[in-house]
Amino acid sequence: MKAQVLRTEEFIIEQEPYYQPVGDEIAVFEAAYKQKLPVLLKGPTGCGKTRFMEHMAWRLKRPLITVSCHDDLTASDLVGRYLVKGGETVWIDGPLAAAVRSGAICYLDEIVEARKDTMVVIHPLADDRRALPIEKLGEIIEAGDEFCLAISYNPGYQSVLKDLKQSTRQRFVALEFDYPNAQLEATILQKETGIDADLANKLVKFAGMTRNLKGSGLEEGASTRLLVHAAKLICANVSPVTACHTAIAQALTDDAEMLAAINELSASLF
Repeated sequence: MKAQVLRTEEFIIEQEPYYQPVGDEIAVFEAAYKQKLPVLLKGPTGCGKTRFMEHMAWRLKRPLITVSCHDDLTASDLVGRYLVKGGETVWIDGPLAAAVRSGAICYLDEIVEARKDTMVVIHPLADDRRALPIEKLGEIIEAGDEFCLAISYNPGYQSVLKDLKQSTRQRFVALEFDYPNAQLEATILQKETGIDADLANKLVKFAGMTRNLKGSGLEEGASTRLLVHAAKLICANVSPVTACHTAIAQALTDDAEMLAAINELSASLF
């Protein structure tokens, strides 16, 4: 039986990802990393959690292995499994095991979407043990000083079935994220897309209007990510109204009346 180890060099981020801090989140993450504490990122979709993780991996000069969690994600998907290759049985490390072995940052995005057995797997890594038991190998991987575990979720979608248990939450240092203030969000749009200040400010104002509709027909308002999409379309000579309709309104809802209302909002600005 052979073991195939995932090469983590390809997960190193060479160029600085643009990230504009909102508070002291960079300092807190660096302190948590230094003290070997796992980190939980809380915040709405598209507010910059993933970009923040990319930026921190670049700052800390560590590979970043990101796993987008979903309903079918099992513990074996994270830890690893035996596969038959060329007539031989080969052990393939999963992304979590690979991160622990190599001292990478493992980022489990939207952790509450994963199956319950994944929580059991991460618990020993998220407390003083900092270890990953691999039952199928009869092995316990001790995490080195450079390994970091980070998870994220959107509290806005939490429910009885999809929420973090206290036994999980209380293992993590929590950082709360939200959309930036209007001035900062406009600056981010200009930096990310090259759009001019006037259009950036109008897009941010439009986003604020949609966010005010949350709970009144919309599950979520326009995220910073959606604003970036719309701004990029505008830079490619798509009209602002069309860009807002296709990149924002259609992404937020399929309800005809709500679509009409959102389109009226964008038409009032553009």
